Amino acid sequence: MIAMLRTTRHLLELIRFSHTLFALPLALLAAVMAWRLTTFRPQDLVGILLCVVTARSFAMAMNRLADRRLDAANPRTAGRHLPAGILSLTQVTAFAVLCALGFIASTLMFLPSRLPLYLSVPVLAFLAGYSYTKRFTSLAHFWLGTALALSPVAAWIAIRGEQVLANPADFLPAIVLGGAVLTWVAGFDMIYACQDYDADRKAKLRSVPVKFGIPGALRLAAGCHLLTVVLLACLPFVYPFFGWIYWAGVAAVAVLLVYEHLLVRPDDLSRVNAAFFYVNAVISIGLFAVGTLDLMVGGGGY
Repeated sequence: MIAMLRTTRHLLELIRFSHTLFALPLALLAAVMAWRLTTFRPQDLVGILLCVVTARSFAMAMNRLADRRLDAANPRTAGRHLPAGILSLTQVTAFAVLCALGFIASTLMFLPSRLPLYLSVPVLAFLAGYSYTKRFTSLAHFWLGTALALSPVAAWIAIRGEQVLANPADFLPAIVLGGAVLTWVAGFDMIYACQDYDADRKAKLRSVPVKFGIPGALRLAAGCHLLTVVLLACLPFVYPFFGWIYWAGVAAVAVLLVYEHLLVRPDDLSRVNAAFFYVNAVISIGLFAVGTLDLMVGGGGY
């Protein structure tokens, strides 16, 4: 039992379970937005929670499996669980398979809609594909952004079901919110990748910092985050239930993104982790909180 608990703890550390904070609140925001248009079902909420946790855990485990040799050669990541021998290849592979099966099974919570079930395997394939993208394209950051953008998009599909096929305009709010998540994640992933500039060049990997240098990567990340704020500002025009509380939240996100970029300079990357985790966790949780509050109070309730 002690060995099992230790292995579980190591697996949660491997996938950085706490970083689920980036994807889950925005999936829940999309769900709350969708429930404004349809009937709330408790099983849908449970399904979204299970799907986000299992999908992200699968994606992180696949990333660690794919990058285990690269991690071993990088001083910053050599202490991770696979290269350090804390977890075995078999253990992490089994964990990834269990998470994939758990994700597919979780989509059954959304019956009678079968769309989530039909899309589950393609989603898993897309998530797994990210782990190999930096071997052939500098656009890997945007692949990661799209992977996390699937959280709100998939939550919307899960709640709205076949309605998104019958009326494509119904899908616009999810697309705009997903676009904001895509540019937000791609931007902060470029910032995070600046730490591995030397290791990535040595390993002949592709990234925006390798292609454009660290100063260029930080400028492009700032451009992505500017687009994030623009897309968040566009959301009320395709989803007219938001009011002044949401707009205050968008303003706060803009301020936090500016602060994030002030934390990191081309000649000083010591505060990248603070920019990466703390600021972005506040953005994700805060946007969910103000959006939900607006819909429940300012937006007229359910």
